[in-house]
Amino acid sequence: MTGQGVVLVTGATGYVGGRLVPRLLEAGYRVRVLVRDSTRLQGRPWLAQVEVAQGDALVQETLLSAMSGVDVVYYLIHSMKGSTDFHRRDLTAAYNIGGAACEAGVRRIIYLGGLGGPDSNLSPHLRSRHETGEALRACGIPLTEFRAAVIVGSGSVSFEIIRYLTERLPVMVCPRWVYTRVQPISIRNVLDYLVAALATPESIGKVIEIGGADVLTYRDMMVAYAKARGLRRYLVSVPVLSPRLASYWVHLVTPIPAEIARPLIEGLRNEVVVRDDTARCIFPDIEPRDYQTALERALARLHTGEVETTWSDALVTSQGAITPVVLTTQEGMSMERRLRIVNAPPVAVYRVFAGLGGARGWLYFDLLWRLRGILDRIVGGVGFRRGRRHPDEVRVGDAVDFWRIEAVEPERLLRLRAEMKVPGRAWLQFEALPLADGKTLLVQTAFFDAKGLFGTLYWYLLYPIHGPMFSGMIRQIARRAEGNP
Repeated sequence: MTGQGVVLVTGATGYVGGRLVPRLLEAGYRVRVLVRDSTRLQGRPWLAQVEVAQGDALVQETLLSAMSGVDVVYYLIHSMKGSTDFHRRDLTAAYNIGGAACEAGVRRIIYLGGLGGPDSNLSPHLRSRHETGEALRACGIPLTEFRAAVIVGSGSVSFEIIRYLTERLPVMVCPRWVYTRVQPISIRNVLDYLVAALATPESIGKVIEIGGADVLTYRDMMVAYAKARGLRRYLVSVPVLSPRLASYWVHLVTPIPAEIARPLIEGLRNEVVVRDDTARCIFPDIEPRDYQTALERALARLHTGEVETTWSDALVTSQGAITPVVLTTQEGMSMERRLRIVNAPPVAVYRVFAGLGGARGWLYFDLLWRLRGILDRIVGGVGFRRGRRHPDEVRVGDAVDFWRIEAVEPERLLRLRAEMKVPGRAWLQFEALPLADGKTLLVQTAFFDAKGLFGTLYWYLLYPIHGPMFSGMIRQIARRAEGNP
């Protein structure tokens, strides 16, 4: 990297940007992030280590101050949601960022785009990714343009489509695009290239195609996923299935909305494989991972209940802009998140949720909790008899009724992993986040990694019971932390 200036990351609230920032910090770079709303960064573990600049890539006058002192800009903005005008917004954002960067004296831009032969009949989505690179190049600042296909990582939009279709459908009716060749790449490899480019002057001014070790079809990826999960799946090909119909099907079966799925599905007609060895020549130390390894790493994160970034990265709200209940899907898991502002410090809130279970019970609908324990015991589970080791102290590995403590951050976080019999894996997590005036944002999240179609049905069929239980529990935690019985 030339000079000692700031590295500016745009798209820091997105899937790739949110994972790139901590990697840059670990490498010793001074990082600034550009966001439209700084509250969207609340809860990020790296927030205190970065500079935050507010600005909108679609409004150029908001960008100049963010560029001050910047040496390199990472362009990770991708406008897909919003129907047919995503191409126009992509170009507008690129020209605005490029213009502001040029005026501020930025030395270099690094951009992550999409694979696809320039002479082929590209879909509107892939064509937009290429033209965005041209718009950035037009500003006159040296550009490093990486081009990647499917990014394999828990939470990436392309991978989540594959995951959900395979997970939920024992028989899949598939159009011809399932036989299109693609070269998927691990999210770890993508980050390796993005970080390494800063210290690799040979990458300046280059278009670099990056991919994993394998060239596969989408059918191959679905079959490999099913095998890794121990699922038996049947794929039936049909000669015609329009992108519009396919996107509505994806909308129904997966958490990806049709307006995002359609441009992606249109792009699946294009073969996206690496056609030159520039990446290997410039970055000989980066070893592309094979699909199986990338898949196993993605599933491992899912199974441990770790949530970092996703395609939909939910808004973590601050006081005054709080959504009480969010029922969605994240990192491939069904998720119910409840938020409540508590008029008490985090230590008081933590003390209450760290004391749940055992003799104290679960504060609300306790009879139903105990009934669930009895049913679990009947079917061979651990039941409710274990209680807890200590009425107040918690440590990783402790049993709490039919839960096991998986993570503890004193005065901040408690995560419980379910050990009752369920068709999948489940976690219950509590967080106490400090707010102004000594108040606390209490975040209560239930995660469920469903096993097949029955697991998905289990989650939704029981939600009419779980909803009131979790709602009453967070309300009672808040009341007790505030000193009310």
